Amino acid sequence: MATNFLAHEKIWFDKFKYDDAERRFYEQMNGPVTSGSRQENGASVILRDIARARENIQKSLAGSSGPGASSGPGGDHSELIVRITSLEVENQNLRGVVQDLQQAISKLEARLSSLEKSSPTPRATAPQTQHVSPMRQVEPPTKKGATPAEDDEDKDIDLFGSDEEEEDKEAARLREERLRQYAEKKAKKPTLVAKSSILLDVKPWDDETDMAQLETCVRSIQLDGLVWGASKLVPVGYGIRKLQIQCVVEDDKVGTDLLEEEITKFEEHVQSVDIAAFNKI
Repeated sequence: MATNFLAHEKIWFDKFKYDDAERRFYEQMNGPVTSGSRQENGASVILRDIARARENIQKSLAGSSGPGASSGPGGDHSELIVRITSLEVENQNLRGVVQDLQQAISKLEARLSSLEKSSPTPRATAPQTQHVSPMRQVEPPTKKGATPAEDDEDKDIDLFGSDEEEEDKEAARLREERLRQYAEKKAKKPTLVAKSSILLDVKPWDDETDMAQLETCVRSIQLDGLVWGASKLVPVGYGIRKLQIQCVVEDDKVGTDLLEEEITKFEEHVQSVDIAAFNKI
């Protein structure tokens, strides 16, 4: 199968024969080639290749459009050349702008110099001399002696004393009037009295204490600013009940300490007093 496959393929099996025939043909035309000439031909081929490589390198550096110039190092060099050309154009434009500015500055300098030349220089004016007449000595006026009547009149005249005294009296009168009006207004204004609502727990000694008598003793306490309210008996335990009584007091007149002190004076019936609730009214 391999031989049949190779038989159908177009393979040049006799290429070496044609090469030998071509070599002999050229030897006949140029004469027999010696070993030295062969070495020289090889060297010339190497030198020719080197020269061709140098030429290609120079062309790539110069940006010449040749095979493979669009890709590789040649493409990078072409991009650099484009950038260099754009920078040169920009440099030329900047030079033009600088030249225009220099011309404008020169024009301004010329105009300024012309203005300075045209403006007149101020002349120094000499100060005017004034003729001063010679001074004459003026004699001081002689003071006449004052008469005793004029001295008495001057002493009687008081320029500031009387007015000040009248103003002081008027100011004192106005101040007293205003103070009196303020005191009357304050007296008429009703004053707010601070009051408190207190719930007291009065505990007896035992269950044999007469609670009605205990409540009578408590209510017998009469103080200015104290008003007794409702009361009830609250069971504590073991048949003992405590008296819970309400009262209203004025804070400025009656305090909790005073109430406790007055209630605990009934030692036969009262064991202790506690404040169950305290509210401002």
